[in-house]
Amino acid sequence: MAQYDVLVIGAGAAGMYCAALAGQRGRRVLLIDHATRLGEKIRISGGGRCNFTNLHASPAQYLSDNPHYCRSALARHTPQDFLKRVRHHGIRWFEKHKGQLFCEDSSQRIIDLLQAECDDGRVDWRMPCTVTAVTPEAGGWAIATDQGTFEAPSLVVATGGMAIPKIGATDWGLRLAKQQGLPLVSPRPALVPLTFAREDWAPFAELAGVALEVMLRCNEGEFREDLLLTHRGLSGPAILQISSYWQHGDELVVDLLPEQDLAALLLEAKQGSRQQLLTVLSQLLPRRLTELWLQRHDLLGRALAEVSDKTLRQLAHGLQHWVLRPDGSEGFRKAEVMRGGVDTRALDSRTMMARERPGLYFIGEVVDVTGWLGGYNFQWAWSSAFAAAQAV
Repeated sequence: MAQYDVLVIGAGAAGMYCAALAGQRGRRVLLIDHATRLGEKIRISGGGRCNFTNLHASPAQYLSDNPHYCRSALARHTPQDFLKRVRHHGIRWFEKHKGQLFCEDSSQRIIDLLQAECDDGRVDWRMPCTVTAVTPEAGGWAIATDQGTFEAPSLVVATGGMAIPKIGATDWGLRLAKQQGLPLVSPRPALVPLTFAREDWAPFAELAGVALEVMLRCNEGEFREDLLLTHRGLSGPAILQISSYWQHGDELVVDLLPEQDLAALLLEAKQGSRQQLLTVLSQLLPRRLTELWLQRHDLLGRALAEVSDKTLRQLAHGLQHWVLRPDGSEGFRKAEVMRGGVDTRALDSRTMMARERPGLYFIGEVVDVTGWLGGYNFQWAWSSAFAAAQAV
């Protein structure tokens, strides 16, 4: 039985970073992962350029059943702290918008950074390696694998969530937590496209590919982002963001012309005008969407002057208060992250350790902390990894 100070299961963003930082503190670390290819979720993120953090990361951009839990970790390891390592490794980066930082080259640069940091910490690797059993022992933990049995006082679980199973995502970390008596917050897809019943969406399916900036609201969520219409429903950053707040049965409210008084604009344009209603609205909205909308309201081909003020107000209200009820989502196969996970009320917020299971730590996506789209989930990986690495 090989002895280590720290065993880390999961060689994704959080796992590699935690292993590296613990190793650099002088701990003897073993990092284990079942995958054959390293950092696949990092590799495909951000369109292949890895949106590795967000300059504006704060607790306000994270969802959890225990919303204050993330404060400590985020404060102790900030976006600027990770950015220092990015600069140290000579990685060129750029800010896209809203504080989102991407690699100028490719996501591989972040994987290379993490590998180099692990090398600096003299981390041992077992990959691919399958864990078959986890057993608590006096003063530590033992894990049985297809490459032998390993033992350490500290075991860090960084196995991620259930999003994108085709690249190896599983519920392994959740099953381990449950086995060890930790409570779970029910997992569900987040940052995921939403779908509609075929008969409800049929009129809009022909608009697939139409995109525009909207204001989208659902429950406590409100985002001004781009919306993309698809054959099956809605996608784009606006929908991915709001999907974290949506639950089955909830309505979405879409403002297709945010921060505009469309009713006043139409009534003013009507004065002395011979313009077609389609002509006026097409200057504000995509023409295909405008044509379909007017057709559905029997207003296509009508001149502004022919339409009553009341009808124009109703039209404006509908465009700025479009109520939709999705019937589901594209599921974990298309989700970017998982919402839910190990209940943080069972974890110490400074160390990530399970309160009732000394030496057992959970970090990253397996924990019930879910960030917005835009680099926030990577920042949670770095911050939670740092917190655990300082404790093991």
